[in-house]
Amino acid sequence: MSGHSKWASIKHKKGLADAKRGQAFTKLIREITVAARHGGGDPNANPRLRLVMEKAREANMPKDNVEKAIKRGTGELEGVTYEEVTYEAYGPGGIALYIEALTDNKNRTTAEIRNLLTKRGGNMAGAGATAWLFHKKGYLLVDKTVVEEERLMNTVLEAGAEDLKTEGTAFEITTDPKTFEAVKMALAAAKTPTTSAEVTMLPTTTVRVAGADAKQVLALVESLEEQDDVQHVYANFDIPDEILAEAV
Repeated sequence: MSGHSKWASIKHKKGLADAKRGQAFTKLIREITVAARHGGGDPNANPRLRLVMEKAREANMPKDNVEKAIKRGTGELEGVTYEEVTYEAYGPGGIALYIEALTDNKNRTTAEIRNLLTKRGGNMAGAGATAWLFHKKGYLLVDKTVVEEERLMNTVLEAGAEDLKTEGTAFEITTDPKTFEAVKMALAAAKTPTTSAEVTMLPTTTVRVAGADAKQVLALVESLEEQDDVQHVYANFDIPDEILAEAV
């Protein structure tokens, strides 16, 4: 396990800082609204909406906020229309970045992201420059202390998982996005808790980064994640665990 997936799982374990909780709610509301607009307001018939509603529950977002966001997406309530945009970029040490955003002003968002990249040692790249390095996958982490490897392997492979790897203190499970929910439900039925479970973009190759470059990479990723319109930042860095832990 390396790159942004490890970074995300470490932050997930630490929990959301109170100062960032409001911003997290704002990003979730946008994602719920867009998911409902594209696939309808019924989570049983809209997998994208169902997944983001689960994220909202994990973040303890009030139910009223979720319902209003869905209604804005379906047109029952008035609201801002957000456009889905992606950006491709390079960061310190030659790492690749793939950035997903939801914005009501593409020109403003593009300028702000370009500025953040420039300040932190990165640069914007053309369409297709880095996207090919990332594949959409279901991704789940299970702590080694809660289940035996053979039992876990039987559970997830029977549910449709693609792979199970041992990484440090955790088992790393990858799935096709279409089978992610089936695997997650199988783990729940087996009473096997996950420390992280999401549909994400995983890098096909990674770039080892250490020292000053590593710290600069993490500062860049954090600044991008804190930008109001950015929903997700994916990167193919491989940074030593001790540097990742210090940065959180």
